[in-house]
Amino acid sequence: MKVILQAAVLAGLMPVVAGSAMAAVSADVANSADARFEAVWKTEYEWREAQQGPFEDVTGKGAKGLPDLSDAAQAARLAKWDAVLRDLAAIPVQQLSPARRVDFAVYKGQVEALRNAQFYREYEMPFNSDSSFWGELIDQSRRPFKDEKAARIYLAVMAQLPRYYDQQIAQMRAGLKRGFTVPKVTLKGREVAVAQVAGAKDAESSPFWQPFEKLPASIPAAVQEELRKEARAAIASGVTPAHQRLLAFLEAEYFPKARAGIAASDLPDGRAYYQSKIWEYVTLDRTPEEIHQIGLKEMARIRTEMAGVMAEVKFAGDLKAFLTHLRTDPQFYPKTPNELLYRAAWIAKQFDGKASQYFGRLPRSRFAIKPVPDDIAPFYTSGRGGPGVYLINTYDLPSRPFYAQVALTLHESAPGHAFQMPLAMENKDLPKFRRDTYLSAYGEGWALYTEALGVEMGMYETPYDRFGMLSYQAWRASRLVVDTGIHAKGWSREQAQAYMRENTALSDHEIETEVDRYISWPGQALSYYMGQVAILDARRKAEAALGSKFDIRGFHDAVLALGGVPLPVIDQRIDQLIADGGKGPYSEEE
Repeated sequence: MKVILQAAVLAGLMPVVAGSAMAAVSADVANSADARFEAVWKTEYEWREAQQGPFEDVTGKGAKGLPDLSDAAQAARLAKWDAVLRDLAAIPVQQLSPARRVDFAVYKGQVEALRNAQFYREYEMPFNSDSSFWGELIDQSRRPFKDEKAARIYLAVMAQLPRYYDQQIAQMRAGLKRGFTVPKVTLKGREVAVAQVAGAKDAESSPFWQPFEKLPASIPAAVQEELRKEARAAIASGVTPAHQRLLAFLEAEYFPKARAGIAASDLPDGRAYYQSKIWEYVTLDRTPEEIHQIGLKEMARIRTEMAGVMAEVKFAGDLKAFLTHLRTDPQFYPKTPNELLYRAAWIAKQFDGKASQYFGRLPRSRFAIKPVPDDIAPFYTSGRGGPGVYLINTYDLPSRPFYAQVALTLHESAPGHAFQMPLAMENKDLPKFRRDTYLSAYGEGWALYTEALGVEMGMYETPYDRFGMLSYQAWRASRLVVDTGIHAKGWSREQAQAYMRENTALSDHEIETEVDRYISWPGQALSYYMGQVAILDARRKAEAALGSKFDIRGFHDAVLALGGVPLPVIDQRIDQLIADGGKGPYSEEE
C-alpha cells in the first residue's frame, strides 16, 4: 500500500512564515475554513478520548473503562479515521488562518499515524520488549487515589479487565495466525509481571491491591471499607483469573509460536509497514537507505570528537580499548542504588540553577526521581522521564555508569522530557490535541538536543562525563544504522549488538536490551537523532540570520511553545522567529 505522507500539508505552511496568508485570504474565508477544521478535530478528538484507557484523565473526561478491542470495534476505528482523512482532504488548507495551518499539519499527521497503525492491525501485537498492556495497568496500581471518584474508576477498570484481557488474547491469536507477532528472541522474561499477579495467594497480595492499602483521609471510614470489600472481590474473581489465563496463553501458545525472524520487512506487507513507521516517527519522507547513510555519516563525526576526549585524558590505546576501560573500571560504577539516585538528584538541581539563563518560560510542574519497578527493571531502558517523574534503572549496577548519568538526566528530566512535556500541557494557547499527545520526532529530538546543550550549560564536569554524552550521541546515531539495518537490510541481532558495542560506551546489558527494543518496536529509535538534527539545523539558521540579536532563551521558548509538531514545522517557526528579529513568544519573560 502507498504510505500516506504529509509533504503536501507541510508545503502549505510556507505562507505562515512569509506572512502573506493574512493578506491573501480574507477574514471571512479564513474563519469559514477554520470553523470546518475545528468541527472535524473536536468531534474526532472527543471520540478518540473515549477510545482510550481510563487513566488518561480521572477528572471526568475521556473513557471510564477499558476500550473495546473486538473485531467490530477495530473495523469501526479504521472507518472513522478514513472518514476523518476524507473530511480533512476537503478543507482548503490555503484558506486556513496561519495558526490553524500549523494545527492542521499536526492534527493530520496524528490521524494518518493512527489510521496506518489500524490499517496494519498493530492491535494484534499489543506489546513489545519495552512496554505492554498488562504492564501499563500494573503500573497504575502503584499510584495512590486522590479521591473516592478515582477509586471507583479503578474498580470499574478491574471489573472490565477480564473482558479486556480476553480480547487482547483473541487479537494476539489472530496475529499468530498471520505471522504478525513480537519476535521470539525478545520475549524472554516478558511474562514475569503477569506471573506475579497470577500467583498472588490472595487479593491483598496482588499488586492491584496496593492503592487500597492507604486511601485518602477525605473518604469516610465506612466508604473506605466498602471500597476495599469491592476491590477484594474484583481481584479474586476477575483480575487474578484473567492474569492466569493470559499467563497460560503466553507460555503455551504465544511464546512457542512467535516468529523467528526479527525484521519488520518480513511481516505481512512488511516493507510498506516499516515505511509507515518511518513516517510516523521521523515525520519526513525518507527511505531506510537515506536514514542509514545519515547514521553512518554522523557516527564518523562523533568518533572524531571521541578521539579528542581520549587524547585529553591521555589514553594511549584505541577506541575499542577505551570502551573496554570504561566498561570494566569500577571507579565508573555505583555500588548502591542510592548512589545512582542521589547523583541524579544533584545533577537535576544543578540544572535548576542554570535554567533561567537558557529558558524564558519554565514549567510549573515538578518531578520526582524514582527507581524503575523491580518487575520490569531487567528488560527496561536505563531511564525514562515525563510529567511528574524521572525513573532511573537501578537493576544490574555494573551496567549503570556514572559517566552517562549527566546526559541521561538532562534527557529524561529537565530540560528534557519532564520539562518539555509539562510546558506543552500547560500551554493553553494550543488546542487539546497538541497539548495532550506526544510526537516522538519532536519530543525525543528535543530531549537529545538538551544532552548536547549540557556542554554549553557547563553541566559536564569531567572529560569522562563529556565522553558519556558523546557515547549517548553515538548511541542515538547508531540507532539510525541499526534500526534500518535490522528492518530493511537483513541485519541479525548479533550484528546489531556488535555495531553498538564497537561504537558506544553502553554496557553489554544495555546493548542487549536496547537492540531487543529496536527489534520489537520498528522505527521508534529513528526519532531521536533525526529530531535533534532538525532542531540543531534550525538553531544554526537562526544564529546565522540574527547575529548579535540571537537570544538562546527566545529560540528555546519558540521551539517549546510548539508543543510537539512534525519536524518541518520547527523550521517554519524559526523562519518566523527570524522575521520577528529574534523576539520569542514570551519576550517579557526572556
